[in-house]
Amino acid sequence: MKEFVNYILQFGNLNTQQIDFIVGKTKKLVLKKEEYFSEAGKIPRYVGFILKGVVRFCYYNNKGEEITHSFIDENNFVSDQQRFEAQVVASEYIQAVTDCEFIIFSKKDWDEISNTIVGWDTITGLILKNCLLKTIERRSPLVSEDATTRYLSFIHQFPGLLSRVPLSHIASYLGITQQSLSRIRKNIR
Repeated sequence: MKEFVNYILQFGNLNTQQIDFIVGKTKKLVLKKEEYFSEAGKIPRYVGFILKGVVRFCYYNNKGEEITHSFIDENNFVSDQQRFEAQVVASEYIQAVTDCEFIIFSKKDWDEISNTIVGWDTITGLILKNCLLKTIERRSPLVSEDATTRYLSFIHQFPGLLSRVPLSHIASYLGITQQSLSRIRKNIR
C-alpha cells in the first residue's frame, strides 16, 4: 500500500485523512497469468494499481491477429480509463502476462473519491497525463526504427520484462514475427 500512496503523492498533496479515505475504498484483486483485468466487448469494471506482476494491452486486428500495444508493470495504474469513466464497452483487452496482484477501485468508489476529495480530479488528471506521455515516449520510436533498434530500445525501456514476458508478446509489441525476434536476439548475443 505504501507504494500506492507514494505514487499518488507525486502528483499532489493529500492529508492523512484523505489518504485513509482513499485507501479505505481499495480492494485487492489477484489474477493468474493470462486472466483478464478488462475485456473487449465488456464495460471496464475497475481502475487498478499493480502491486505485483505485468499486464499487457492488446487487441485483434482486422486479420484476426493479436496485437500487443503496451505493457505495464508494478507500481503503475492500469485501466481503460476513457471507457471506464464513460461506462462504455471496451475495444481492447487488458491481460495478466504474469500472476498479478492489484489494488482496485470500482466505478462507484472511484466516483465517491472524486466527489469527496477536493483536488482528486487534478491528481488523477496528472497521473493520466503522465501515463499517456510514457506510452507515447515508448511507442513513437517504434515507427521509425529498424527491428533490431526497436528490440534494443525495448530492453532499455523495460529491463525487467524480458525474462517475464513471452517472446510472442514482445514480438507483437515490436511489430515483428517471433522468428525475426529470435534472429535478432541471436545476432546481438
